[in-house]
Amino acid sequence: MEKNKSIKKGLIIGLTVCTLNIVGFLSSYAYFISNIGNNKNQEVTIETGTFELTFSDGNQGITESLEFGSSIEKTFTVENTGSLEAIAKISFEDLVNTYLESSLTYTLSYSDEENGVYQELITNKNVPKSENSSTEVLADGLVIPSETKYYYKLTITLNYLEETDQTADLNAIFSTHFKLEEGTKIFTSKETLSKLNLTAKEGQPNFAEAATSDETADGLYAMADDYGTSYYYRGATEDNYVKFAEFYWRIIRINGDGSLRIIYDGTQAHANETNDMNRIAFESAFNEKLNDTKYIGYMYGPNGTNPSTSKEEAQTNTESSTIKIKLEEWYKINIKNKGLDEFVADSIFCNDRSTPGKDATGLNSDTGLGYGKNATAYGASVRVGPWKTSELKPSFICPNKNDAFTVNDIEKGNGTLNEKIGLITADEIVTAGSGKYNTLNSKYYLHKGPIYWSLSPCHYDNASIIYNVIIDGYLNYNYTDRSHGVAPVISLTPEHVNTLIGDGTINNPYRSPNEIP
Repeated sequence: MEKNKSIKKGLIIGLTVCTLNIVGFLSSYAYFISNIGNNKNQEVTIETGTFELTFSDGNQGITESLEFGSSIEKTFTVENTGSLEAIAKISFEDLVNTYLESSLTYTLSYSDEENGVYQELITNKNVPKSENSSTEVLADGLVIPSETKYYYKLTITLNYLEETDQTADLNAIFSTHFKLEEGTKIFTSKETLSKLNLTAKEGQPNFAEAATSDETADGLYAMADDYGTSYYYRGATEDNYVKFAEFYWRIIRINGDGSLRIIYDGTQAHANETNDMNRIAFESAFNEKLNDTKYIGYMYGPNGTNPSTSKEEAQTNTESSTIKIKLEEWYKINIKNKGLDEFVADSIFCNDRSTPGKDATGLNSDTGLGYGKNATAYGASVRVGPWKTSELKPSFICPNKNDAFTVNDIEKGNGTLNEKIGLITADEIVTAGSGKYNTLNSKYYLHKGPIYWSLSPCHYDNASIIYNVIIDGYLNYNYTDRSHGVAPVISLTPEHVNTLIGDGTINNPYRSPNEIP
C-alpha cells in the first residue's frame, strides 16, 4: 500500500528521566510532549545489603522535532557507591504505548567514561506495547562494579515502516517514567560452557558429511541462535549425558542464554549405536490429518475451515497438533507433577513455516503459497535439503516470531504453548552430524534405532510432510498422520545448570546432587 507521506513529516519529543508523554493529533504530526514542570534532577537510590546504586540524570529535559526515521538521545548515569558488585534493572514504569508494533524502538549503550567509546547493550528493540498502565523491563542484568559509575545513552527512534500504513500512529499515546531497582543476573552461554568444563572451537564442519566420530571432543562448535551464541555437540560424542526427572537425556546444545537444550534418551543410559525403543518416550502421529498445508504446524488454523484459504489462516496458532497435546500431557505427568517445572527454561521451539519459493527450495512444484492444497516447501528445506544438498546451511535462528513457540515469552516467542516442551529441529539434527538427507549414520548420538519426529516442516505435495530421523540415523521425512517415536526436548535453566555435578559421561552424567546416576 502506498503510504500517505504527509503523515510522516515530524513529531515533537519532550523527554525527561522521570516521564515521557506522547500525544498524537492533527493531520500531519504526532507529538511527544513532556508534562514535567520542573527542572530538578531525578534520583533513585537502591540499598541492598552492602551496596548502593544511584541513578541520576543531569540533563534537565529535551524538546526537539523528530521526523519518521529519526531518533532522539537521552543520557544518564548509574553509579554503584557500595563495596560489592551490583546488578541493576531499568524499567518503563506506568507505561502506555499504543503505537504500532515496531514503530518505536530503542537502543541502549554504555561507557565507563562520559566521553568514552559506547558499547551497545540493546539494539533496536521494540518499545513494549501496552494499552493500560504497566511495568515493562527496559534493561536487566546491568552489572555495575563497586565504586563505579557507568554512562548510558538511551536512543528512541520513530521508525518508517515499509509496507505498513502508520496513520494509526497519529492518534497513538506513549507515556512512561523510568524505574531503577535491583536486577537479576543474566547468564550467558559462555558461562554455561565454562561451568560444564567445556571449550569452544573455531570454524564450522561440512554439514553434508555424516559425523561418525566425536567431532567436538576438543571443543564445541559455535553458531548464533535467537538468544546469542549457541554451542553444539556433534558426532559420536560420549560426554553429553544428563540425568533429569529420573530420565536420561543427551545435550543438543547450550542455548545463547546459557540454558541447556536436551533431548530424551530413555529410562536408562544408552551408548551410541544402541537401537532401543526405550530411547523414545512414546509414539504418536504428528497430526492425525494430512490433507492441508496447515497440518505441518505444531499449532495451526481453525479446524472448521478445510481447506485453508490463506497462509495466515493456515498458520494461525489456535488448534494444537496431535503431538503437541501428547507432549504437554507427558510434561505435566513426568516433570511438572514432580515439582521440576521451575528448572525448565521457557525457550523457543521453532516450527519454521516460512515459504521461500521453488527457486530457494528446489521443489519444482513449489508454489510458495503455504495454504490449502497448494504444493509448498518450507524454510528448513532450503537449509538442509532434500532437493538442494551440495551445501547445507543449518540455522538456530527462527525466521518468524509466529513459528517461535514459547509459553510466556512474547518478546522473542509467540507465547502460545501450555508447557515448556517441544521437539528437535531438522537444523539441529544436521548440526549434530546426520549428514545430508538420506545419509546413513548410525554412530552419532541422535541415532536411536526407532524412527522419531522433528518439529520441522519439509513440504506439502498432496500431503503434509515433516522431517524425522529414521532407522540407521537417516535424516528423512514422512506423512504427518503416521505414528512414529517422540523424543521430547526441553531446556534446563542456567540457574539449575549451575548446580549440576558430574562430567557428562554415561556413568557420571550431569545431574543434580540428589539425583542418583
